[in-house]
Amino acid sequence: MASTPTRIVPVIDLLHGQVVRGVKGDRKAYRPIVSALCGSSDPLTVARVLLEHCASRQLYVADLDALMGGSVQIGVLQTLLEGLPDLEELWLDGGFADAPGAQAVVDALGSCIAPVFGSESLASRGALERCFDRNGAFGERALLSLDRRDGQRLDVAGSWDAPELWPPRVIVMTLERVGAGTGPDLQTLREMRSRSPATTLIGAGGLRSAADLEAAGGAGASAWLVASALHDLQLARLPR
Repeated sequence: MASTPTRIVPVIDLLHGQVVRGVKGDRKAYRPIVSALCGSSDPLTVARVLLEHCASRQLYVADLDALMGGSVQIGVLQTLLEGLPDLEELWLDGGFADAPGAQAVVDALGSCIAPVFGSESLASRGALERCFDRNGAFGERALLSLDRRDGQRLDVAGSWDAPELWPPRVIVMTLERVGAGTGPDLQTLREMRSRSPATTLIGAGGLRSAADLEAAGGAGASAWLVASALHDLQLARLPR
């Protein structure tokens, strides 16, 4: 079992300035969130409710506009940061292909941004190496997301097979389980744990219940990215 409880990091998926419900990574089909927890799709309103419910000071944001080839939603993200003064880190997946692209966003938004480099977006092996250079601009703040869908790795840069290049924090993202209520992919998490025991692993996709969260901890997850289970009231409010 994990020595400490697996944390919940709440997630908001941003599309055209609204929070949408992510289902199986089919981004073009996402619709504004309908939530039993929060009667709004306004990003700041949703973020406040989720952070309070999870007693979290970290928030994961997937900028779907950027992930589908558009621009990062700088104005929306600025509103989030201004309205969440207690936030310690905003983990941002903005479809970053390389370090300079992420650096431009960090420069615009400030040091609270922890860029997430998804294996589906990284342009090359060289980009992978430069993003996670410990002496580079991001130090140890940046995260790598190992992305896969339907058993297929989304990975032009070869990130999955280069644990020697991984940063201290790595997300294991199973896109077909996102919002699907099918349970977490613990087998892949265990495989990544065996490949890099010292890496802090964060799971993503499929989590349904407190029992799933406990099982994730036993498989080696220090945290799990969660949205749907929160909006559907499947996870109880956590005390601060």
